[in-house]
Amino acid sequence: MLSNVPFYMPPAKHEAFTSKWNEFYGNNLPPLALYCLLSPEDSSALQFLIKFMDTMADYPDWKVTNAPNDEVPIAHSLTGFATAYDFIYSYLDEQRRKVYLKKIQSETKEMYELCKHRSWGRQYLHNHQSTNILAILIGAIVVGVHNDPQSMMWKQVSVNYMEKTMFLLNHVVDGSLDEGVAYGSYTAKSITQYVFLAQRHFNIDNMQNNWLRRHFWFYYATLLPGFQRTVGIADSNYNWFYGPESQLVFLDTFVMRNGTGNWLAQQIRKHRPKDGPMGQSSSQRWSTLHTEYIWYSAHLTPQPPPEFGRARMHIFSNWGVVTYGAGLPTGQGNTFVSFKSGKLGGRAVYDIVHEKPYSWVDGWNSFNPGHEHPDQNSFTFAPNGQVFVSEALYGPKYSYLNNVLVFSPSPTSQCNSPWEGQLGECAKWLRWTDEGVGDARGEVIAASSHRDTMFVSGEAVSAYSPAMKLKSVYRALVLLNSQTLLVLDHVEKQADSPVSSLSAFFHNLDIDFKYVPFRFVDRYNGAMMDVWDAHYKMFWFDTQGHSPETRIQEAEQAAEFKKRWTQYINVTFPVTGTVSRVAYVLHGPYVKVSNCRFMDNSRDGVRLSLTINNTEKIVSIVTNYKDIGARFTYLGFGGHCKVDDRYQITRYGLGTQLIPKQINSDNQLFDFGITVNVIAGVVLFVAIGVLTMQRKFYVCFSRLMRYALLSVLILWIAELLFVSNSCDQLLCGVKWKGAGANTEVNKQIRWYEQHRLPLPTVVITTLPGSGSEILKHLFYNSSDFVYIRVPTEHVDIPETEFEFDSLVDACEWSRSDAVRGRFKIIQGWLHSLIYNTKLHLQNIQLVESNRVRQPQKVTPSRDRKKRSRRREPASELKGKLRASLDRDAEYVREMKRHVAEYPNARVVLHMQSGSWALKIPFIQEAVGLSLRTIYVVRDPRAWIYLMLYNSKPSLYSLKNIPQHLSLIFKEGAVRDGCLSVAPEFKTIQRLLSRAETNPILILAYLWLAHTAAVLRVSENLPAEAYLQVRFEDLVNFPQETAESIHTFLGVPVSPAALNQLIFTTSTNLYSLMYEGDISPANINMWRLNMPRKDIRLIENICGSVMKRLGYIRSAS
Repeated sequence: MLSNVPFYMPPAKHEAFTSKWNEFYGNNLPPLALYCLLSPEDSSALQFLIKFMDTMADYPDWKVTNAPNDEVPIAHSLTGFATAYDFIYSYLDEQRRKVYLKKIQSETKEMYELCKHRSWGRQYLHNHQSTNILAILIGAIVVGVHNDPQSMMWKQVSVNYMEKTMFLLNHVVDGSLDEGVAYGSYTAKSITQYVFLAQRHFNIDNMQNNWLRRHFWFYYATLLPGFQRTVGIADSNYNWFYGPESQLVFLDTFVMRNGTGNWLAQQIRKHRPKDGPMGQSSSQRWSTLHTEYIWYSAHLTPQPPPEFGRARMHIFSNWGVVTYGAGLPTGQGNTFVSFKSGKLGGRAVYDIVHEKPYSWVDGWNSFNPGHEHPDQNSFTFAPNGQVFVSEALYGPKYSYLNNVLVFSPSPTSQCNSPWEGQLGECAKWLRWTDEGVGDARGEVIAASSHRDTMFVSGEAVSAYSPAMKLKSVYRALVLLNSQTLLVLDHVEKQADSPVSSLSAFFHNLDIDFKYVPFRFVDRYNGAMMDVWDAHYKMFWFDTQGHSPETRIQEAEQAAEFKKRWTQYINVTFPVTGTVSRVAYVLHGPYVKVSNCRFMDNSRDGVRLSLTINNTEKIVSIVTNYKDIGARFTYLGFGGHCKVDDRYQITRYGLGTQLIPKQINSDNQLFDFGITVNVIAGVVLFVAIGVLTMQRKFYVCFSRLMRYALLSVLILWIAELLFVSNSCDQLLCGVKWKGAGANTEVNKQIRWYEQHRLPLPTVVITTLPGSGSEILKHLFYNSSDFVYIRVPTEHVDIPETEFEFDSLVDACEWSRSDAVRGRFKIIQGWLHSLIYNTKLHLQNIQLVESNRVRQPQKVTPSRDRKKRSRRREPASELKGKLRASLDRDAEYVREMKRHVAEYPNARVVLHMQSGSWALKIPFIQEAVGLSLRTIYVVRDPRAWIYLMLYNSKPSLYSLKNIPQHLSLIFKEGAVRDGCLSVAPEFKTIQRLLSRAETNPILILAYLWLAHTAAVLRVSENLPAEAYLQVRFEDLVNFPQETAESIHTFLGVPVSPAALNQLIFTTSTNLYSLMYEGDISPANINMWRLNMPRKDIRLIENICGSVMKRLGYIRSAS
């Protein structure tokens, strides 16, 4: 700064200061003041700072003339001025202290008054709001030290605003911000400062906020190879506006404490360009140096995240963004791909706006997604780290400036008529307040990666105007290797849709490497980018083989306070029928693509053949993605895409399987033919030799020669018959045109048909209180599954000779029981629920809370077993019970609607009674090979804590558990439908017989008996039919556990289901009945609140089974 004082010193004239965007001056004050504080001997720097602050204090205001309604520049000046004042207070004379303090007071008061009626005073999760409110808070803290009475109100209002922000951020489970990485770094700069100040000054601890715990990945998983450039989603520059080194060291020091934040900050600092478009602007270059210095912890040794150096996929389930290959150094093969298809504002904000759970949130008036772009289903591709397709970054909101589809003609086109893109376009900011725009959304349908390949797809039809009458705008990306990306667009429209053309766009901002036209094998049109003689190419074609010529265009648009140039490829295809499909192939220079064509174009999906490096790859993609039955029929498993070649099959979402080598029989055939020919040749050679020598020895060998020739003839005929029987071509060894490829494909298809994965029927069992209810959020509201709880008021277990206990019983039902036809009513009920779900639900008569359920005639012996809820007349139902009944009725209606819309959805039966866990062999025989059982187990210490200590009165007494257990061994219970009792329960029987009253002892032996019995029974089940899941893993590692569950089921987990489960397990915003809020911390409350002697007793009883399940004894 001292080397260029005129540039860094605020101008003497106020008009010059307010004539342009002036955050530059406020941003530079804190690091300059911190330097002066740390280096008091540098008098020239201190004098420069004092003159700087004198000039700022003399200005009548800190506004920008051409932005009179934007207080962000004032906030930057106030934050910087107040922070600098606090740092160098001891160096100031008394007069300056008073002058500076008065200036801070006046500006803070003005900002406080403005927050009452400016939009930023009510719009959360927006960079303006966090920047301006933080400025008020810092000003209030500084003046509060000097006993200003107004400061208390300023602090209270600021903290209230920011705590609501933190509360809303806790809903964002992936650590992202909808404004993108650049503006996200802007917002996060203020949020991290607030969290630090709130803990320091108000003892408010937000350090374990769910968003903060995941925010590191917002920086790491959005980095292109080389640590210089980030994903450019929404209004962005090439990387970050503020930091992100400051935010990263904050996260490391206060949240993660593992060195990864320091490591990433180090890498970004090391690789940051000093100039050019990716260099920091002078306004922001030093603005976070002071917080980075204050927060940095030298005790945390920098270390990369686990598995650094390998390309990995990261799913931002709230943001609707998927990245692959982020956070790698530059190098050949280090390829980056990104895909965006999300809800306006992000999933959490979108759902809050539409579901209205909080009275203080006023719909979209409480948010401002104006920096978002019309970019659903957009993607980028950077093979080897070289950007081939990129975003257009900060600019006006036009769909053609994003890598998405636009359509023509549209009756609602508002710019570029007759073309129309996505809702909200055609202005400087996204027009989110326009009619219908608030409902705009995309959805990532599937995302998975295996080795150096990945698949991701998204649906964006809800981001387009309903007037175009589109039914589906589905885009799928398949990264076939580090060099080759296949993009498929599937567009489906209604019969009366006006649309007749679609146009695709592909951008690149690199002015040094321009797109030029290109022809692929004189068949398809395309474009190429020459990067120092390395050719990056793309081409396109539709199912009819059409490949239109491209229009390569350039555009320059307003961005931030400058112009930004972009070039883009524009390809237009006709939309003739109701379904149109277009493929685009993009590849780098280190691969040879020699052929590409559509093999199949059916109602449910497509197959494409690509020859890459002389190996044919067959890519199968399902476009009827909502129908799990159609996916299974087309692919052979419940996923969305598979790629197979002669070596392996990749089922995306499940894994890669090697194909057994097909050459063994060919080799045997070849060896047999060689053997026959050698023998025949030897016989002929001997015969000829004998004929030659016949004259010399005068021996007659005519009979011998006849035998020799006859032998040769017989051998040749045998060879011909054998080869003909083993060959499927007219002439073996002759490579007929196209025959070789088709034969290979047929072999692969025949082999694959033998390895189809059946669609699952899911049964969830558990010991009540183990938290299995949380699995609902993995299956609920999914087109793949219909989730059914059993029992409920309307979905009840039929009456049989065996009475199911709501807690647990010791009765085992075996396979042989089902084979012999025992419990036919239960078998029929299961068949009805699973195989005739729609009819079963239709036959359920809903009981409303204002209607009396007619009593059923039962025998006197059963009457005493009837559940009290069946005997209780509706007029006596309590308020809560009425509400519960209505909720259950609505739940059945919801299931009916769900099954009507998705008739092939697979049934998930959640058996809420512990009775079912010992009857799985019976269920498997009754249901069939499709059965997949998930048994949820919980740490016995946590389970017993829930039963005894978590509520008053305790669940143990509320549910009268001793009475439940006594009924298990009641005389006659074994006769009534229970021929086999689990031997593990005999200990409980002995305890009850001696009138044991210690609840810890009873519950510990109950957990031991039930869990040990289930483990024994499960040993005889096929490995592919039974999965044991720990409740603690669901809460602590929701993504990994969800993926393992879905791999077990043979159906890839969707990002939407993943988001639901992570939200449920990590935000403290979901409660289990009787347990309260669920989070990694809350499920371990037994460690803090349970008496040590009880813990030791439980461990002594259950220790052996705990060890088998991976539960470790607590330290003494």
